Amino acid sequence: MSRNTPEVPESESQLDKLKWEVAEELQLDDDIEDKGFANMTTREVGQIGGNMVKKMINFAEKEMADQGSEIMND
Repeated sequence: MSRNTPEVPESESQLDKLKWEVAEELQLDDDIEDKGFANMTTREVGQIGGNMVKKMINFAEKEMADQGSEIMND
């Protein structure tokens, strides 16, 4: 189990869904089901994490574009 906890605890289930979505896209979901995350290689886990970050950045950029200056004024 990871020692990292989300800044927003309510997001944990969504982050887990994103992790599985990315793993599926990378065709690593079967490996995870067979071996579990703890037994994945560093490379495999890094691929999943890196692609999660790309998706989150893309999401944040779209939100910023949609909301414009409203985000910065909160």
